[in-house]
Amino acid sequence: MRSRLRLRPPRRAAAPRRAVLQLVLATTSVVAGLGLYELSASAAGTKVSPYAWQLPKGYPQPRVPKDNPMNAAKVDVGRWLFYDRRLSGNATQSCSSCHLPARAFTDGGAQSVGSTGERTPRSSPTLVNVAYNATFAWANPGLVSLERQMEVPLFGTGPTELGITDANRAKVLKRITDDPVYARWFRRAFPGLKRPITWTTIIRSIAAFQRSIVSASSRYDQYLKGKVKLTPAETRGQQLFMGEKAECHHCHGTFIFNEQVSYVGVPVERPRFHNTGLYNIGGTGALPEASQGLFEVTGRMQDMGRFRAPTLRNIELTAPYMHDGSIPTLEAVIDHYANGGRVITEGPFAGDGRASPFKDPLIAPIDLSRAERADLVAFLKTLTDRTVAVNPRFADPFRKRAAAAGRGPAATGRRAAGGR
Repeated sequence: MRSRLRLRPPRRAAAPRRAVLQLVLATTSVVAGLGLYELSASAAGTKVSPYAWQLPKGYPQPRVPKDNPMNAAKVDVGRWLFYDRRLSGNATQSCSSCHLPARAFTDGGAQSVGSTGERTPRSSPTLVNVAYNATFAWANPGLVSLERQMEVPLFGTGPTELGITDANRAKVLKRITDDPVYARWFRRAFPGLKRPITWTTIIRSIAAFQRSIVSASSRYDQYLKGKVKLTPAETRGQQLFMGEKAECHHCHGTFIFNEQVSYVGVPVERPRFHNTGLYNIGGTGALPEASQGLFEVTGRMQDMGRFRAPTLRNIELTAPYMHDGSIPTLEAVIDHYANGGRVITEGPFAGDGRASPFKDPLIAPIDLSRAERADLVAFLKTLTDRTVAVNPRFADPFRKRAAAAGRGPAATGRRAAGGR
């Protein structure tokens, strides 16, 4: 058991009312003066504690950048930063606004809404087991670390997410450096630095917390351990998934049910991306201009509509589906693949995705009965791990303290933290 030291939590900026995000008016501090927070000694003691990975049995150790080694203090402070709305230009959103634990760290929207009300062209991917990703974002082979990826929501302008710009960057950083509790914690997380709080250390802390979100307590995992038996429908669905009829395993065959995976002890493979026949606008193979996949990076037409295959773990919790949230249910996803692509009969995106000239050869019609499709859905639901939503190591620390206080802005904690 780790020792504990009682400290007052950092202050959290309130979220002003905004019509788009339906936030509730709050005061300028949610948790200041609301009691003491029990922080692990790693973040407040006299030395940095090494990080003890809490990995499921059989899970390999994730790769960690040499310039950002894990330690318990860094993970602790990264969790607070992940949920801190002061890390947006207008102090209305945090990283958690688009990555909610109850939805396996997605947000339940087809596209996310940034701090200025601008909508992103793609849906928020899950952060559960993100430590094992080989690339980040939906279709960018150049984003190979969480640290690099963090720069996109923080500083990106196309679209604006957290809305930190050259004009407000110093102001936003000052919100963190002026907080005496953060100042103390950062000194423990990054010992020896003359300036422990910088954008670099903020990004590295949040990345460390995200790497800690490792989980495998689904029904399927319990089955692998011999603790439960799958139902007949789930067993049939597993056989279809792993077999050569449905062929799902070709793109989702790793231990986290994706295709791009990276961990200590294996060479880094060239990342794969696929066009699944989701669009074929006007028979040209084009996708909506807002999100055209790998083509946006390479400029090569053959990369039009190519995206990475995401993890299927917790897929039950992460609807709607595909990169743009354009398929609402798991049943509809199975139908899409069984049909070998999607047909859109009217509107600006009309076209037969089955005939896209850029569609991956793996995407071909599959003769699946309605019963077999239901079996596949039953198996996919065995990959749901509901412990993620309630694990205190991943939970919003601000909401916990505000709710415990039972006063003022505490009542708005859930909506303010979630940004929806």
